[in-house]
Amino acid sequence: MASVSDNLFSVLSAGKDAGRTAFISGWGAAMRYGDLWAASARMAHRLVALGVAPGDRIAVQTEKSVETLVLYLASLRAGAVYLPLNTAYTPAEVGYFLGDAEPTLFVVDPAAIGTMSAVAREAGATLVTLGADGASGTLLDGLDALPSDFATVPRGADDLAAILYTSGTTGRSKGAMLTHANLRSNAETLMRTWRFTAEDELLHALPIYHTHGLFVATNTLMLAGGTIRLLPKFNLDAIFRGLETATALMGVPTFYTRLLADSRLDCANTAGVRLFVSGSAPLLAETHRAWEAATGHRILERYGMTETNMNCSNPYEGERRPGTVGPGLPGVSVRVVDETTGEPVPPGTIGMVEVKGPNVFKGYWRMPEKTAAEFRADGYFITGDLGQLSADGYLEIVGRGKDLIITGGLNVYPKEVETEIDALDGVEESAVIGLPDADFGEAVTAVVVRTPGSALAEADIVAAIAPRLARFKQPKAVFFADALPRNTMGKVQKAVLRETFGKQLV
Repeated sequence: MASVSDNLFSVLSAGKDAGRTAFISGWGAAMRYGDLWAASARMAHRLVALGVAPGDRIAVQTEKSVETLVLYLASLRAGAVYLPLNTAYTPAEVGYFLGDAEPTLFVVDPAAIGTMSAVAREAGATLVTLGADGASGTLLDGLDALPSDFATVPRGADDLAAILYTSGTTGRSKGAMLTHANLRSNAETLMRTWRFTAEDELLHALPIYHTHGLFVATNTLMLAGGTIRLLPKFNLDAIFRGLETATALMGVPTFYTRLLADSRLDCANTAGVRLFVSGSAPLLAETHRAWEAATGHRILERYGMTETNMNCSNPYEGERRPGTVGPGLPGVSVRVVDETTGEPVPPGTIGMVEVKGPNVFKGYWRMPEKTAAEFRADGYFITGDLGQLSADGYLEIVGRGKDLIITGGLNVYPKEVETEIDALDGVEESAVIGLPDADFGEAVTAVVVRTPGSALAEADIVAAIAPRLARFKQPKAVFFADALPRNTMGKVQKAVLRETFGKQLV
């Protein structure tokens, strides 16, 4: 039964000190919790006036700002379903998401109005704008005149709070349906496990269009009543300045490798930070050890997915084991099974990682068959990641059953890139792989077979697909081959390609 108390907003806003600072935009304006709730009420009224009803989707492709987070909270209050989109997505990519999710409202940066108008019109979505400066955009028209209170819409625990798109096995993205209960359970667990309180200040340099920056960071800190200092993006000078007052930093491995390469990093300028968290991509054990040597802190690595939020975490107190993501979080069951039989394998044996818990998503948007295929009969979600458990329960991720590439903490599914390359004149076929990269974890790399007589060059391919794919999906290198290696079943042997070309990528 629907209840106001099951709406995630009610959980986040309960019992907060209205006078405490919720958000700080860099080193500029601060917003207190009382003002945040009032701003979200006015925004919720605005959404309703624009025709948003409970259950409607609100697609958002805007730059990171306090106002975008106000919009997120207002979406929860209005009973809508929040759909954040990577700001790097092209109109062609956005068109797919809007066509699939059918949002009532599409919010974009004012600078994108020209490129996104046709996309919104084709999807039947009302297009409004919101600028990162917090003062521009049609969404803000008349906002100050609206009431500062709003009757939060009752929601059931199983009602959708958000849809986040993730890569699919066919190369097209799937919408992961996350409920109010999914997000609530994970925020509550992380707040307790990582010891967040109202005294904490999180240095937030992550994007807010995916699980890590939006849910893990924002929900957890708001639930604790702490302060979030929002940086537009990762910048070394800004990070070092932020470390002067921050008590916590959440980042991807790239953050830590870049900080380690800076001569300013030492024990003194990290002394006030109690927690460094890394996720979204594997953290090398060497990086873990180098960070401890340079700062005296041990990075806390954890493991999550778009579909599940966080599953595992190294302990706050106890051994943070390099190369592992720790045991399952409280309430989350993690097992490693034989891919063929589905039976659990002994400790130290590599198999498929599966998880079960209140954090696990409801399923894929409008894909009941795909949803059913990704769950075991006993309710465990098949992650697609390969791993092994130690005898004392620490999980080590050793690879992926799927060909997903994680570059700079962002997911790239090779099939999507291959489809764009294969459509080019002069290309017979292609294979896209991830090769090790010290900065990004993995570098998107294409191996292309040209048609006879074609003189297509690397620059030609990169230029041709640039308008069709977000920058992080575009290959950092293109190699050419006479043919792609295949097994007896005709499947391209990407492991062979990684071995062949891995040494050539500098």
